[in-house]
Amino acid sequence: MSPTTAPERSREPTADRTETKPVLEISDFSVVYGDEVKAVDHVSLSLAPGETVGLAGESGSGKSTLALGMCRLLRPPAVITSGSVIYRGSRVTPEGVDLMTQSSRDLRKLRWREISLVFQSAMNALNPVLRVRDQLGDVLDAHLKLSREERHDRLDYLLDIVGIPRDRLRSYPHELSGGMRQRVMIAMALAVDPEVVVMDEPTTALDVVVQREILAQIVELQSKLHFAVLFITHDLSLLLEIADRIAVMYAGKLVELGNSNAIHNQPAHPYTQGLLASFPSVHGARKELAGIPGTPPDLKALPPGCPFVPRCRFAIDACAGIDMGLRAVPGSEPNHVTACPFVTNESAKTNAGVAPAVAAAATSRRRA
Repeated sequence: MSPTTAPERSREPTADRTETKPVLEISDFSVVYGDEVKAVDHVSLSLAPGETVGLAGESGSGKSTLALGMCRLLRPPAVITSGSVIYRGSRVTPEGVDLMTQSSRDLRKLRWREISLVFQSAMNALNPVLRVRDQLGDVLDAHLKLSREERHDRLDYLLDIVGIPRDRLRSYPHELSGGMRQRVMIAMALAVDPEVVVMDEPTTALDVVVQREILAQIVELQSKLHFAVLFITHDLSLLLEIADRIAVMYAGKLVELGNSNAIHNQPAHPYTQGLLASFPSVHGARKELAGIPGTPPDLKALPPGCPFVPRCRFAIDACAGIDMGLRAVPGSEPNHVTACPFVTNESAKTNAGVAPAVAAAATSRRRA
């Protein structure tokens, strides 16, 4: 095996993802902690081959729980109460396999070989008493049968593709910078050429310059290796740059889903609008940033209807009884859906970005 060649498979990017079955399809997925806390509430999400889907939301919205749950890496008291996760990679049967029904032994074969993860904190995820060479080598030994020379070449190749000098194979994690540790995690995730890579806030705690370098590295690697990415972050502005589609989570639920242009130009849920209004624009007139008031809700005591009501300045009485299912956004692009029913054919262009129907209803209530 050449060190510059992905093992056993060469993939090409999908020309038209709309006509391709998802490589990963999450359906009606729910996770409960104990008896009361529903951390993920009937979430459905798909990932096409070669696609980047961004998953945004505040801390506690359920993003990481969804990622770990779909790979069955959650520990008690977390319990998966419903849903399926169908993986349709090129090394499995055409109808795919449901990760929720696989045995522990079969799951070990799928993890990293088919679906890999880049965890939030590289310093915590990497073993502090093992050298980089040994940690990357463990992944190769678990999934590939390589000669000593092939193994050595593969390790060199993995460091090359993430921009780390080869002599760092002898380093321990504490001898690396934060950016290098994160690159090692990315190299580990790509070690055996998976088709899906879940990146759980891979740029957290890094300075903006290193963040930019890591993101550029991810985009470049994806263009070469054609893996699909589920990119999890609380930074919606970052996803607008790198994601094909964006899903927004709040209180364990999906509240909006659409391609990046639709989310940017016509955000249909007040929570999405609040996230967009909370970061400055590089271009255009100076304006006052509008943050989201309050704090994320207590998942043990959610309000009826929309869980965003206590923080939504445009909430009306009807919000307490709405169905939180996703529906199409009128006048927007195809497959743009939201959990807020108060949408119109035109999005508001104000700083708050609220749909006119919601703004009008809120104004009427305040006057009363």
